Amino acid sequence: MSLSAVALSKDKNDSDDSAAKDAWPPNIYLDLRTTYATTPANTLAIGLGNASLSARFPALATLSNLGSLPAGPLPALPTLSSPATQSVGVDVPLTLDLSDRVSVYGGFSATTSRTDMTDWSNFVVSAWMVGFQADVYQQNGGSIPTITLQSTVTKSVPDAPLATVSLNTILEFNYALNEDETRGLLAGVQHTNIDVETPFVTVSPNIIGYVGGYYQWDNNWKVSGRVGVQSFGGAQLLNRTPFQPFTQPVVRLDLDRMDDNDNRLFGVTAEIAWVPKPSYQLTIRTPLYAVRN
Repeated sequence: MSLSAVALSKDKNDSDDSAAKDAWPPNIYLDLRTTYATTPANTLAIGLGNASLSARFPALATLSNLGSLPAGPLPALPTLSSPATQSVGVDVPLTLDLSDRVSVYGGFSATTSRTDMTDWSNFVVSAWMVGFQADVYQQNGGSIPTITLQSTVTKSVPDAPLATVSLNTILEFNYALNEDETRGLLAGVQHTNIDVETPFVTVSPNIIGYVGGYYQWDNNWKVSGRVGVQSFGGAQLLNRTPFQPFTQPVVRLDLDRMDDNDNRLFGVTAEIAWVPKPSYQLTIRTPLYAVRN
């Protein structure tokens, strides 16, 4: 007697069949992000990363209000200024990891803010956002780094009649230094374009180039660091420039707790951006999973 070939069952991580991987149910979760940020007076700080700009809406709302000009001949413009602000924002994007290469998300942001002259505002929904993240190429032990493209569209919903739409796009290169991809080098570029719905206001693009690296321990704690240069072209209201152009450094540090399948369980991000005075941002990520593989 002899036995024919023996079939062995593999789970998602061990299977070599790409069709089996694609058939695996996607991760579904709220990628809840709570952000505290400070912005100096007369500046607009964009920052580094996939924040939906919820912490920056107070300054954007100020810019929108500056664009509310009366009809007819334009009066002499006064000196334009925006106060220093503190803000707390919550981003609530519903995220679907369709595979280990593609994620899509959509949701809303809520924000409250204060200045030296005003108390904390009401905590209200300030924007909605949609976006995606995709690995257009994966290293998989080769010499070409993983290439990731991420793009987010955010539309503010302020009380004022003017709205702000932003498009934030990140192209990042991740070169793993070992087979397990637990340590590696990072490099990337971020482009942010902001459009205010009035012909009187123009916001120039914000561009950041950065390098960095990451290390993940055996207990699945992961630390990442990025340092770069941010160049902002300023914002103009007619012939005035309430937000001046600048080219200054930006630094971001991330600490994440991952599971064995590289799903984020908890994360903290600290960022300092000189605009040209320091702007600080602290973000806590607490994903709420409905399905986690």
